[in-house]
Amino acid sequence: MPQRYRPDPATNPLRQLWHALLGGIDQAVAVGWTGIAAMALGLAAGWWLYVPLHELAHAFGCLAAGGEVTRLEIAPEYGAAWLARWLPFVAVGSDYAGQLTGFDTGGHDGVYLATVLAPYLLTLFPGIPLLLLCARRTGLAASAGFGASLPWALAPLLSLSGDYYEAGSILASRAGAVLTDRGEFAVAIWRSDDLFRLVAELSARGALDAVNSAGIAAGLVLGTVLALATLWFAITVFQRMTKSARP
Repeated sequence: MPQRYRPDPATNPLRQLWHALLGGIDQAVAVGWTGIAAMALGLAAGWWLYVPLHELAHAFGCLAAGGEVTRLEIAPEYGAAWLARWLPFVAVGSDYAGQLTGFDTGGHDGVYLATVLAPYLLTLFPGIPLLLLCARRTGLAASAGFGASLPWALAPLLSLSGDYYEAGSILASRAGAVLTDRGEFAVAIWRSDDLFRLVAELSARGALDAVNSAGIAAGLVLGTVLALATLWFAITVFQRMTKSARP
């Protein structure tokens, strides 16, 4: 008999997330192959829905913060052709599942951060709430819902080397412009939405020196802190909302 996940307000929110993940998987396995299949199908459907909404959130986050958007690339399998009919900045095809390649923040890092982090509002809702609710329940519907919630809820962890590194690198480069003698434009090379590609490119150019390595490492650390803080905040908010809703 699997151990059902039960929320405990006294437990660290991140530990609760871990327990919920294990509990949701256990519940699906306990149902049998149909539960596992439901979880897998839910995961596939959740991913297919999440990807275009994630990319659109980047664009709308930029626009809402006062920036401009000219090109959002989305892979064709995620409905890019349909979206392009309604949104002139959507382009079909991308080297990734999707990528915002044409945007202007007006030189404002606040707009840049809003652009990068806007999609993670989907972690706050419906991601974390759906995961925690489905992890408590049994049955095929709960297993499917649990699987569907995973891309939405765990997006910050999946994006540690992408969006969250980029957010961390914005902060690190701001500090680097003050703490080093290289200036703002020199340390701006730390900013990237692909950590591994950035490291490979700088290494190929022989530019991965001590200062750049330290700046990139700082961006990764800051991004990881931001990702964990996002999850912590999402779980805490959900707990408080459910607690206040009880009679």
